[in-house]
Amino acid sequence: MEYADIVVAVVGVFAVAWIADLLTGRRGLFAASLVAGTGAACGWFLAVRVFDAATMDDFVWTAWAVGGSVLALIAFYLFRNTR
Repeated sequence: MEYADIVVAVVGVFAVAWIADLLTGRRGLFAASLVAGTGAACGWFLAVRVFDAATMDDFVWTAWAVGGSVLALIAFYLFRNTR
């Protein structure tokens, strides 16, 4: 499959967002998915463009994308405004 790494990254990022939403009391899956997707894009950019640690031909960048989404979700739930 030509785009298997992209499918794995998208499913992994959505799973991380869903787990984060479950752990925080179901506050909103859309917000968690948006933050996780943004973090995944940042993780991909760091892996492929900035640090040159991976290419789009291997699965290493998917770990960077999932790691970026985890870090973004941690920052989101740590610093969000709770009323």
